[in-house]
Amino acid sequence: MTASATFSATTNLMALPSLSPGRDLDAYLNTISGLQILSVEDEQALAKRFYYDQDLAAARELVLSHLRFVAHIARSYKGYGLSQADLVQEGNVGLMKAVKRFDPNVGVRLVSFAVHWIKAEMHEFILRNWRIVKVATTKAQRKLFFNLRSSKKQLAWLNQSETKAIADDLGVSAKEVTRMEGRLTASDMAFDGYDLDDGASTAPAHFLVAPASDPADIVADEDFRADKNQRLALALKDLDDRSREILQQRWLSDEKSTLHELAAQYGISAERIRQLEKNAMKKLKKAIAA
Repeated sequence: MTASATFSATTNLMALPSLSPGRDLDAYLNTISGLQILSVEDEQALAKRFYYDQDLAAARELVLSHLRFVAHIARSYKGYGLSQADLVQEGNVGLMKAVKRFDPNVGVRLVSFAVHWIKAEMHEFILRNWRIVKVATTKAQRKLFFNLRSSKKQLAWLNQSETKAIADDLGVSAKEVTRMEGRLTASDMAFDGYDLDDGASTAPAHFLVAPASDPADIVADEDFRADKNQRLALALKDLDDRSREILQQRWLSDEKSTLHELAAQYGISAERIRQLEKNAMKKLKKAIAA
């Protein structure tokens, strides 16, 4: 079995109703609190079974025994205003990725190895969902985003010395710290927005120029339509009475006539009606395009 198939199977093992934080988070937390915490010896034995033999039951036990650790990490991200159940779910994905990659021969506990993968999945989820517009795209910006939130202990804006201290501590420029602080303190605005009590609005949609608001464009469009209508009227006058009547009944009437109805009316074949219609349309197109 490939590593990819193993991870997929491990994911399916996790998809149990009682172990789904999205259904009932409190019930989920109560369930995982009763799961056994592995000793060093048991963890090593299970890890080796999965590492060498691809034993899915061993992988399942490793994942289940560390679910409460994921929930503990998720609680530290409550300040982002996102669903705690979603954070736990994302962290569980990171835990399963860690179990898949864990080498029991390195000599570290799984919990120490998994914390990176768990936080990485949670961070990715937060950055995708915290704002409509992404606040951090590069690796350096992501590091600054999470560290700045934890470093900023007050609600007021950072002064110059505080900005410099954080910049030096994180290895970035003071300008980057100030820019990220602005992103952190900003909030999303709906495109359509909400009207204020006095009827005014600050929504972006209210400041866009209407597509047909330019007077010059309006006049030009009206002149163009008037010219086309005049050319069409003159071209219709130049047609013979029969051709004009055929076009009138075929295209301009509310109840349009068929070729056979016109053929019976004029005492000619339907094919002849079609030819007369085609020739008349050519003359109209030529007159309008001139």
